Amino acid sequence: MDNRSDTPEPRRRLLDLARESGASLAGLSELIGRNPSYLQQFIRKGSPRRLEERDRRILAEFLGVAESELGAPEEKSYNPGEKPPQDWSEVSRLALGASAGPGAFAGDEGAFDTIRFSRRWLREMGLEGADLSAIRVEGDSMEPLLRSGDEIFVDRNKRAGEGIFVVRIGDALHVKQVQASAPGRIALISANEAYAPIELAREEVEVIGRVVWKGGRV
Repeated sequence: MDNRSDTPEPRRRLLDLARESGASLAGLSELIGRNPSYLQQFIRKGSPRRLEERDRRILAEFLGVAESELGAPEEKSYNPGEKPPQDWSEVSRLALGASAGPGAFAGDEGAFDTIRFSRRWLREMGLEGADLSAIRVEGDSMEPLLRSGDEIFVDRNKRAGEGIFVVRIGDALHVKQVQASAPGRIALISANEAYAPIELAREEVEVIGRVVWKGGRV
């Protein structure tokens, strides 16, 4: 039974566009670097409530439509054939916290703001070509390296190897030092020695991206 009439826009529009293009929702999910069921959940269950700006842009470009058809405000909408500004790049700020303590609930991942940086600055920082999102740190388990209230840039293109990563465990996001442990397991290490390491099976942890920059108040 076709229940598109019960599916709110822009979810219904995305479903129609996928069918018209012959692309599967699983394939489109992989296109934006998500798990295969990501867009299926977005359309059927409304989770997430909104597409992230970066995901929406990629889908709009692939499907050849304006971003407004997928839920973007008209003033920020990408139109097919339009080139982005050459001198500036916008990094989305996500409405959630990456916990450096007991964990922050990650129910709403919609962008609520953007930070604009010059492309020259991004090149100088070695961040040219990175798929960046800005997230605020909450908690003290990564002090003194990361303090509560710091803004971090997470590169979603970098999800492998060791280093400082934002990871999802269940419904909570954490920022931790990720290290290989026993085969099939990883260790999540806090900079603050008051917090014990956490060791989990690899499949229990979803790596969101590597932390590649931080900023905060003095």
